[in-house]
Amino acid sequence: MKFLRNTLDKLHPLFDKGGKLEKLYPLYEAGDTFLYTPGHVTKGLTHVRDALDLKRMMTMVVVALIPCVFMALWNTGYQANLAIQKMLDMGIEPAYDWHNAIHSSLGLAHNPGSFLDNLVYGLIYFLPVYIVCMTAGGICEVIFSMVRGHEVNEGFLVTGLLFPLTLPPTIPLWQVAVGISFGVVIGKEIFGGTGRNFLNPALTARAFLYFAYAGQISGDKVWTAVDGFSGATPLGQLAAVKQEDIGNVVESLSHITTTGGEQTVSWMSAFLGTIPGSMGETSALACLIGAAILIATGIGSWRIMAGVCIGALGLSSLLYVVGSETNPMFSVAPWWHFVIGGFAFGTVFMATDPVSASMTETGKWFYGALIGGMTILVRAINPAFPEGIMLAILFGNVFAPLIDYFVIQANIKRRAARYAA
Repeated sequence: MKFLRNTLDKLHPLFDKGGKLEKLYPLYEAGDTFLYTPGHVTKGLTHVRDALDLKRMMTMVVVALIPCVFMALWNTGYQANLAIQKMLDMGIEPAYDWHNAIHSSLGLAHNPGSFLDNLVYGLIYFLPVYIVCMTAGGICEVIFSMVRGHEVNEGFLVTGLLFPLTLPPTIPLWQVAVGISFGVVIGKEIFGGTGRNFLNPALTARAFLYFAYAGQISGDKVWTAVDGFSGATPLGQLAAVKQEDIGNVVESLSHITTTGGEQTVSWMSAFLGTIPGSMGETSALACLIGAAILIATGIGSWRIMAGVCIGALGLSSLLYVVGSETNPMFSVAPWWHFVIGGFAFGTVFMATDPVSASMTETGKWFYGALIGGMTILVRAINPAFPEGIMLAILFGNVFAPLIDYFVIQANIKRRAARYAA
């Protein structure tokens, strides 16, 4: 490691002010501080000492996302291999594309019972999305850093991984590039970069794709990476339940109809993540592991996570008790809301964004409860949007400063009254 440190030190004058590669200093600084602790310290009388800098905090979030990435790879491959097997059983020959060409060249045979087969086939779909996302978003980050003359914003390490995990495996790669560019530029950089954005960049990017290219990010044909196979997510299926079938929803979600027959969806399968959905959002278990890492390291706010769960539990329980003769979503039990859709993923990794979330300890409870309640409100009341966590978090981002303002004002009044007494 000493050789690497010496090499970086020798290259530093080239990128420093006045050097031949001065304009590329953000790239040098990003690589240097990613590998080593920044060598600069605060000058003056005040110096806050903390072993955790921003880059390492973002790196820890990436570590917490590893279980979700693992499930994204395995479940994407599993759902695709399962669909291909069903189509072959029905005498339907699946379309042959470059994904299958790579898969076949590795000697794999679309076996949903093979752990390695599922993992590799999922990687073939996920990796291009991730590479395009990091390349397009990274270029935007570097351009803004070079123009402004500051370091590359560390937050993109997380944004560049969060965004692909919220996408279906069939998303066109050019839309990935457009979406992440919109999220980085419009959602963050125009406000000054990391630390100054009031919206979560990854969710801003996904919301843009959701409304601009709804056909490629919603419906029942985008969640399974097999051309010609139709399989809705549990939330999408519930939103389409007919009035005469509402009574069956109370029992379970066990009849998710696909072109290959019926796919059994139990609460446990939804908890584990073996269901159709966005690549990294299906497994509540993987999200819980990530939550444990974030809470243990003090990076993720357990108050926000708890607030989201309390808000969702409260409103979903109320709707479940009240019931409805026309709306099937009222009949969904509260414990189902926690494991279907992107609820767990959004609660753990999106709502807890330290920049766009509430900053005050009390405000975090209200912020989380607002997001949880809005999630259920969007899911149950508005059938046009089966998934509510994305819109709920963006809504919470907008109100976070106002929540903190009222909390601070309440503290000021309380202290003033105590001082006057």
